[in-house]
Amino acid sequence: MDRLAAHRLFFAKLITAPAGLPAGSPIVQAFATTPREDFLGPGPWRVFTPSRPIETPSDDPAFLYQDVTVSISPERGINNGQPALHALCLAALNLTEGEQVLHVGAGTGYYTALLSKLVGPTGSVVAYELETDLAERAKKNLAAYPNVTVENRSGSEAPLPQADAIYVNAGATTPLDVWLDALRENGRLLFPLTPNDPRSGSPGVGGMLLITRRTNNSFDARFLCQAMFIPCVGARDDATAAKIAEAFRRGNLGAVRSLHRLTPPDATSWCAGDTWWLSTAANEPNPQ
Repeated sequence: MDRLAAHRLFFAKLITAPAGLPAGSPIVQAFATTPREDFLGPGPWRVFTPSRPIETPSDDPAFLYQDVTVSISPERGINNGQPALHALCLAALNLTEGEQVLHVGAGTGYYTALLSKLVGPTGSVVAYELETDLAERAKKNLAAYPNVTVENRSGSEAPLPQADAIYVNAGATTPLDVWLDALRENGRLLFPLTPNDPRSGSPGVGGMLLITRRTNNSFDARFLCQAMFIPCVGARDDATAAKIAEAFRRGNLGAVRSLHRLTPPDATSWCAGDTWWLSTAANEPNPQ
């Protein structure tokens, strides 16, 4: 094993351990075999710490194989996100070979490549990236992945193809109807539900919300963890963001169990938007 391959393997085990993934997991293997440097442009790279960004000492790719967020476009606040967070999210999506996945907010394609490997050659990934320059970089970076299509447009607007999973990497204030309607039965939508930061007006700290479509067209829902992402264009509303902020201030994220659409919220409501609400009550079991 060469030096960088050893770094990648250790990195893959390190960032997937918090998600409880065994060493032989397909997610571990995907991280271990995907060169992160191929998607981030030439180094040195700007990485984030809790206090301030710092630059790697050189362009040695070994510096990328830590649990760090790496800047892609500092002026736009666009980053290649924290690997451990994405490992947790990929574990929750529970992708299998042959599935069709939509990736909203693909950036330069690193996490799209991981999705590609998880669904295998019989599956497919459609990656949406609104920023033209990043979409072009993603197309070049993913040219060797035949089951990936990159589209330079919003993934928050119709039409969207039917999918087994939708992975959104930008903060929204609502589970868009276009996402929910695209889910097949037992399909999963995972996205950051985020309020606005009262100081800056940009998306603040929210939570990764996993929504699963049931066979009777109801939706299970649960939060995985806290998260903060750049805004998802076309999926934000200030009035709803304020409601979400109040819900997060009350806490109790772990109590959320289901999502409801086009019905009035009841006493179990954790947070309600215009056409949807999250409930602390579980859905009724499917009839046998």
